[in-house]
Amino acid sequence: MEKMICVMLAGLSAEVGQGKMSRLIAEAVQRQLDMILCPSALSEKEGDVVIGKKSMILNPVKNHQALLEALHGGIDIIVDFTQPDAVNRNAKMYCELGIPFVMGTTGGDREKLIQTVENSKISAVIATNMAAPVVVFQEMMRFATTAFPNALEGFKLAIGESHQAGKKDVSGTAVNLLPFFKTLGMPMEKEQIISVRDPKVQVEELGIPEEHLGGHGCHTYTMISPDDTVKLEFTHNVLGRSVYVDGALKAIRFLAAHKEEKGKVFSMADVLRWSD
Repeated sequence: MEKMICVMLAGLSAEVGQGKMSRLIAEAVQRQLDMILCPSALSEKEGDVVIGKKSMILNPVKNHQALLEALHGGIDIIVDFTQPDAVNRNAKMYCELGIPFVMGTTGGDREKLIQTVENSKISAVIATNMAAPVVVFQEMMRFATTAFPNALEGFKLAIGESHQAGKKDVSGTAVNLLPFFKTLGMPMEKEQIISVRDPKVQVEELGIPEEHLGGHGCHTYTMISPDDTVKLEFTHNVLGRSVYVDGALKAIRFLAAHKEEKGKVFSMADVLRWSD
């Protein structure tokens, strides 16, 4: 029998409405036959919470280092869905302690994040979006930049994205596409992305169902020719979080199979290309 993958979560919370992705992943891990959920989790605040059939101990930031030093020999993968201001601090800690991790949290200094892993002795899956359909779209855009550089030079670009009110930063998915649009001839700054977090606007103007106000990711990329006669538009809408959970589980299995590689940053595209 193959060894179970022991998964620790970073980002769980006992507070209502907080740590939703981590909670869903905790529930999903318990349903997997090849994974086991560590009963201790990394959190912002101390506490306890029951998820599925498991009682979880939430450890505050001040205890993270000591906890991981004590437990890391039994932890295979850490899955991090925390807050943007914790990204670089957490990654540095994981790398120093030699614990491979899946980073789904957006924000932070992304260049520093990648450098931290590349200078370490571990590997990590780092992705601002773990939804397979969206990753496929991103890779389509990547292909377009290599095949048709500057093909849409002069076109006007508008990017709008809507997420739940609790999301504090601009969508990492949208930000990561900016270099592709620039190569195609449509440069745009991060500050020009229109981010919607107002539930009233989301329901009345964007048509997002009320039951998904607490968890959604809806993006529209609009390109209009200089003379306004041609309009090209791409939209990807995700309601709920199940597709992200599925992606996180794939990333866990992928990283467990590649954890011996050192200083390697993997993307969700790498995960989707992999066949076990």
